[in-house]
Amino acid sequence: MHPPEIRARARRLYLAGATVAEAARAVGVSYPTVRHWCKIRPEPKPQGTALRCFRCRTDVGKPTDLGQYAYLLGLYLGDGYLVTTARVPVLRISCADTWPGLIDACEDAMKRVLATEVQRVQQQGCISVQSYGTHWPCLLPQHGPGRKHERPIVLADWQREIVTAHPGDFVRGLFHSDGCRVGNRVTVRGKAYVYPRYLFTNESADIMGRCQWALGLLGVAWKMNRRNSLSVARQDAVAALDRHVGPKS
Repeated sequence: MHPPEIRARARRLYLAGATVAEAARAVGVSYPTVRHWCKIRPEPKPQGTALRCFRCRTDVGKPTDLGQYAYLLGLYLGDGYLVTTARVPVLRISCADTWPGLIDACEDAMKRVLATEVQRVQQQGCISVQSYGTHWPCLLPQHGPGRKHERPIVLADWQREIVTAHPGDFVRGLFHSDGCRVGNRVTVRGKAYVYPRYLFTNESADIMGRCQWALGLLGVAWKMNRRNSLSVARQDAVAALDRHVGPKS
């Protein structure tokens, strides 16, 4: 099956005056297929999430908030998964009951990015914030069988462009899912001190790499304190993350 954006491009070329053969050559698809798209079975009227998918439509009346997309991408890479085996794909992100503000922020991000409806499903110790939508796979191409840390997680070029433009939102999503802001206690010459630091923990080396890259874009210094854990402890770096991330609520 060809991606919907290829079909849409072929139809745009045809409607702009190109012949079927010219449109087929331009998109690299066979003549019979493009003829079927353009003449035999015209493009159906978009419905549901198809109306808002910025990957499939360039004429969306209300463009997606790309900062919110970067935030949602961070949440997904941390505590989310996309089920594509159901009749309609469903995006689920687990949020601890402890953080009602995070649950609200997750639901808001889904609605601002694509969702027409969001449900909250109570589970043991957490809320599964979920949204059904045919076009979630278009926006989250990292989905696949198995756990994220057991398979490659690579951002598409267009995702890297969005994160480069909105690194603070992406980092906020990562730390809101698999990170925390804590008080680090140390004792120096018998005197106890407490200073804030951020920790991000993830078993996927690829996701950890994306976090390191985004922190670099923000100019935030970090260190690996364990194999699967990143620490931000310098005073100026913590202050920067306080501006972009802040404690969970």
